[in-house]
Amino acid sequence: MAAKPKLWYFHGRGRMESIRWLLAAAGVEFEEEFLETREQYEKLQKDGRLLFGQVPLVEIDGMELTQTRAILSYLAAKYNLHGKDLKETVRIDMYADGTLDLMLMVALAAFKPPEEKEESLALAVKKAKTRYFPVFEKILKDHGEDFLVGNKFSWADIQLLEAILTMEELDASVLSDFPLLKEFKTRISNIPTIKKFLQPGSQRKPPPDSHYVEVVRNILQF
Repeated sequence: MAAKPKLWYFHGRGRMESIRWLLAAAGVEFEEEFLETREQYEKLQKDGRLLFGQVPLVEIDGMELTQTRAILSYLAAKYNLHGKDLKETVRIDMYADGTLDLMLMVALAAFKPPEEKEESLALAVKKAKTRYFPVFEKILKDHGEDFLVGNKFSWADIQLLEAILTMEELDASVLSDFPLLKEFKTRISNIPTIKKFLQPGSQRKPPPDSHYVEVVRNILQF
């Protein structure tokens, strides 16, 4: 029996959360090793396990993978969530990258001073409403299908649902002008593997709090 993928990261969302989402959506069980001290992080570096000196680190298929988007791309291909041909794959990547950019704004905001944090989060919500969600609403309207690409569940759908739920944590009415995205959210949330991941007690992480920020600052020393 193949070993479960092992994820090395802080005990929080950050750049690892989308990886957790993809694995969970694919129905893949995984283990986590949480970095809680500077010594743990330095040991990974000393052992040469962090290619560019950064986490996330994912152990899978006899490899140690770093760089979030490379990891996500590999997992999407491995679990048949990356389209049937190159044209579908590039659209999936394009849509997923867009939502990852949006979520990175939220992740980085947690480390800013209170006033700047609130401004950054407000800007993220504004961009969701004016730049990102209108695009996905139009995609769904134009092709009239249940999923973003090829009428088949893909990595892009997973990323979009994660982005929607993240934005709703900041503004519960963020989808008020996007009826098709509301339907999309309900539809994707009810896929059994995703529904399970959304239940209490899953490996989904909560929004970053002050403790998470302090731990990350202490480990990365910034």
